[in-house]
Amino acid sequence: MADGRSPTAGQGARIALLGAYLTAPACRFVFADAGFAGRLVGWAAQTLGTTVSVVRKPADQNGFAVLPCRWVVERTLAWLTAYRRLARDYERGPATSEAVIRWAAIGLMTRRRPG
Repeated sequence: MADGRSPTAGQGARIALLGAYLTAPACRFVFADAGFAGRLVGWAAQTLGTTVSVVRKPADQNGFAVLPCRWVVERTLAWLTAYRRLARDYERGPATSEAVIRWAAIGLMTRRRPG
């Protein structure tokens, strides 16, 4: 149940894009799900100078099909949820959840580091 204090998906996407804009200035191209098409694309282009490419399924698609670029996100989320602490939402605050996600991502990157 929404209590009025929780951001909607569109507001959350704006917050995430703004955070990416401030912390990673070189990141100017973002892929988004079809649910984020609309005002978010124009807002990102005008306000942040960021291109949001919406990944849509083909109109003639029946059943499951791998969508271009979306599989990267799905694969990354699958890797992250392999960590037991991320399998459920045990954390009380978003800052703690973010720290655990960063911790898991650092672990993934160090294991996949060549050499």
